[in-house]
Amino acid sequence: MRKITAIALAAVACSASLTVATASDAAAVGHSPQCVKVRKYFNKGHDRYVRLTNLCAQRTSCFIIVVPHHKDPHGRLPNGATKDFRYGTTSTPRALYVRNTPC
Repeated sequence: MRKITAIALAAVACSASLTVATASDAAAVGHSPQCVKVRKYFNKGHDRYVRLTNLCAQRTSCFIIVVPHHKDPHGRLPNGATKDFRYGTTSTPRALYVRNTPC
């Protein structure tokens, strides 16, 4: 009886670990690489800017700047580049975050 219980527990443990591995692989496939990083939010005159850096050395990355209640500006950043992007004026709300997107 103990052998049957041990075998059943081993089978359950193996199937659970296989399910976790499959779920994590599936989740990784749907995400774009997190290459674009925010370095700084700042104002220059009456304009709002965000300084972005592409940390991926081998590819161009795409991003969306999320601004509440406004159309979200988006763009592309060449590999290894740092650039200031203007996304609005001081009369518009400040950006909440920058989201990496697939190109």
